[in-house]
Amino acid sequence: MKSVVVFRIDRRSGVATYLQIVRQVEQALRMGALEEGDRLPTAAQVAADTKVNPNTTLKAYRELERAGLAEVRQGAGTFITRSLARPQSAPDSPLRASLAEWMDRARAEGLSGQDVSDLFHSAFGAAYPGEAFGTGYAGKPEG
Repeated sequence: MKSVVVFRIDRRSGVATYLQIVRQVEQALRMGALEEGDRLPTAAQVAADTKVNPNTTLKAYRELERAGLAEVRQGAGTFITRSLARPQSAPDSPLRASLAEWMDRARAEGLSGQDVSDLFHSAFGAAYPGEAFGTGYAGKPEG
């Protein structure tokens, strides 16, 4: 069993650290980077890599367990119990390939990462009115 997730914590984001961990696991599950049976890094490993208090990681893992995405096995670690991946988001999917081509065009046209992000958020708002982008966790916006 592998552990393929490396957490990136943005202390300036205003998003609670444990939620950042939960969301990154959910994203890895949606993208197929984590699969059923994969082992998450230990709280001590996450603390060493990110300088996050181990209790914060344990809180995130408990939340993932509550959501039915992970299982804590005493003495063995925390393991993924189900996937959120969809065929449309697989690395070799036509939809993802089309998005990658669009990103290449945007870069070639001189758009910065922030320009692309702003454009995407604008298009997302038009396509999904009333839905908050980037809430990720249980579909609830922060507040």
